[in-house]
Amino acid sequence: MRIHASLRLLTSMVMLLTCALSELAAQSTQTIRGKVVDGVSNTALIGVSLLIVSSDDKVYGSTTDSEGRFRIDNVPVGRHTIRVTYIGYEEQTIANVIVTAGKEVVLTFSLTESVNQLNEVVIMDNVKNDKTATNNDIAVVSARSFNVDDTKRYAGAIGDPSRMAANFAGVVGGNDSRNDIVVRGNSPTGMLWQLEGLNIPNPNHFGALVSTGGPVSILNNNNLDKSDFMTSAFPSQYGNATAGVFDLRLRDGNNEKRELLGQVGFNGFEFGAEGPFSKKSGASYIANYRYSTLGLFQTLGIEFGTGSNTPSYQDLNFKVSLPTSNGGKWTIFGIGGMSSVDLLGSEADLDKNDNLYGTENRDSYTQYRTGVAGVSYEKSIANTYLRFTAGASATSESFDSDSLVRNNESEVIARHLRAEGDMNTQKYSFNFYTRTKFNARNSVTSGFYIDATQFDLFNRDVYANLNSDTVRLDVKDEATRYQFFSSWKHRFSQQLVLNAGAHVQYYSLNEQWALEPRVSLQYIINTNQSLSVGYGIHNQAQNITTSFIQTKTSTGELLLTNKNLDFTTSQHYVLTYDWNISENLRLKAEGYYQTLSNVPVERERSSFSALNTGVSFAIEDEDSLVNKGSGRNYGIELTLERFFSKGYYFLITTSLFDSKYKGSDGISRNTAFNTQYVLNALAGKEWRIGKARNFFSVNLKLTTIGGKRLTPIDIANSQLYGRTIYKESEAFSERQDPYFRADLRFSYRKEYKRSTLEVALDLQNLTNNENIFMQSYNARTNSVVTQYQQSFFPVPYVRFTF
Repeated sequence: MRIHASLRLLTSMVMLLTCALSELAAQSTQTIRGKVVDGVSNTALIGVSLLIVSSDDKVYGSTTDSEGRFRIDNVPVGRHTIRVTYIGYEEQTIANVIVTAGKEVVLTFSLTESVNQLNEVVIMDNVKNDKTATNNDIAVVSARSFNVDDTKRYAGAIGDPSRMAANFAGVVGGNDSRNDIVVRGNSPTGMLWQLEGLNIPNPNHFGALVSTGGPVSILNNNNLDKSDFMTSAFPSQYGNATAGVFDLRLRDGNNEKRELLGQVGFNGFEFGAEGPFSKKSGASYIANYRYSTLGLFQTLGIEFGTGSNTPSYQDLNFKVSLPTSNGGKWTIFGIGGMSSVDLLGSEADLDKNDNLYGTENRDSYTQYRTGVAGVSYEKSIANTYLRFTAGASATSESFDSDSLVRNNESEVIARHLRAEGDMNTQKYSFNFYTRTKFNARNSVTSGFYIDATQFDLFNRDVYANLNSDTVRLDVKDEATRYQFFSSWKHRFSQQLVLNAGAHVQYYSLNEQWALEPRVSLQYIINTNQSLSVGYGIHNQAQNITTSFIQTKTSTGELLLTNKNLDFTTSQHYVLTYDWNISENLRLKAEGYYQTLSNVPVERERSSFSALNTGVSFAIEDEDSLVNKGSGRNYGIELTLERFFSKGYYFLITTSLFDSKYKGSDGISRNTAFNTQYVLNALAGKEWRIGKARNFFSVNLKLTTIGGKRLTPIDIANSQLYGRTIYKESEAFSERQDPYFRADLRFSYRKEYKRSTLEVALDLQNLTNNENIFMQSYNARTNSVVTQYQQSFFPVPYVRFTF
């Protein structure tokens, strides 16, 4: 039933678009254009040569004008390689540039000035040809670029940046219901999200204040540009994070031609538009709106993992670019999303136990709102690049839950309020970033962040049988975080590069300071191999929900016993080896060791540690915490990647690691995220069909992850109290079976004269493997029940650009 419904939906959409476009088929070409700038100062480079070698061996070329711009018309659709050369600068080669009829290709190249004298320039082609090179060239360890095209190509990614990142070495997914990023055994709450230079809140639908993930991303991959993803020892410009960084960029709209997009897929019905305000001004806009399709799937009888509950959401991404007459540029950007879901245990099939995310004895109602808006101005003056960014962000999370009373026939006969919450935040941010190039060897990057946050938090549990309640949170307050950073990059030679800097942060809530040195050294052994080492201290403040948990004394007085908690401190040590085996084949090995200190734990002896927050996505209500816990993570990661060439690619990543912590009882335990290993294998093949340059591709993904750590259920006490109670003294001592999932994706791209139609079918969990979601005690059956994650699920996708 599910397969037939998906295929009927996909077939109907394809027939509708194909019939409307059938008369447009013709030999199609497209324009490749853009700009070439200095990689440090961002100033335009004049007279740069660009050469395109197409798949039919024809050569197309151009040079940059006085503003550093280039334009190459009549490039055939398909995949091409672009080579960029400029005297005194290192050559850059970009392979696998996809050219389609429905959309112009607009690129920006940042070139690195050669350290050596003109007559001694050594072109290190294979190193610069690395497709994983980051926007931030100071990030030389535990970092890679995020290629937006891969979210559209890889099986199982469904256009989600976070799910795409789960394929990288050092990242663990394994939760089909959410896209939380678990880096090297760290809690997902240790992640930092940035957008266009602003520190932003959780950019996901149903994204709780105490997490950094959710079921569906608010970010739209049709609006994203090349971005950076870092998992350790990140440069000095990033702070208040202990695990990783996702530094996101939004792309500019086409400033010469209006383009439209229509798309239907798992993430929603989408419509996008971009184009110039006027061709003379160079100003442009891009916007994309999306509304969830899950309601439609539910109507068609397609189960997608939420039982009887249907989530609803919508979001908007936009960016406006306004060049100025003096060579600067204003940018206005934003993302926003609304989501809601009712988890109704009253409608659960008690025999099938299909109420995956809720419980059969509770009805829960939740609503989420997240918005980010900002404006920035950037300009290059001589050898200095400057950027000012100001913005505001807001989150709103409200929920309430009713306990259900059932009769002997399991019919619901009464409801009682069980819990409710209303948590709102508003943040006003300002960022200044500057980078100065003194000469080919030396450059300095500096800046600061100011984030002023106001919050209104309320959460309570209600006990109807006792006619009482416990208020966990009830606060209206504000706090400001100040962060300053500076980093010096020195190139001893083209082979040896040093990056040294420091990050300083001050948090007004408890008047805490932290000084964080960062350093990395990269040695390029030869044109194919490099060795890098990195070290950094990173501090993160506690979540505001933790800081304002209330403690009620015997006299009835309410105390904030967690408010003065210090930063949690992490030290990262990293060693990286890169080997470009051939032009399209790369091997990367990385070893790391991480220590964590000043971790909040309970004052009394217990197994609790803040390092395990984020595993349940609910507020941790432990009070009377102290910074006396610790942890450590270490491991080795391998990446073998063949970049797309001659019609195929593959990516194999594996991580072997160990993650331990100590609570206030001093016992070393596995963290909740210590799965110990993860293996991802992805591969894809593309075939060109006919002379019209249409393409058919098949992509496969296999993932296996070590079993999730569990705390045993205390059966006796669970029976006594009628709810799930765990043996906290044996925290995370048990382990689930290993996780396994196979995803298969078929796609077809048809090129018309001035438009492109893409059709795909994602077969998720192809083998219908039963991966465990959770285990709990069921009072009705007096047994421990197991709920499973997403079963086999076909996802159709149609995208039309014109």
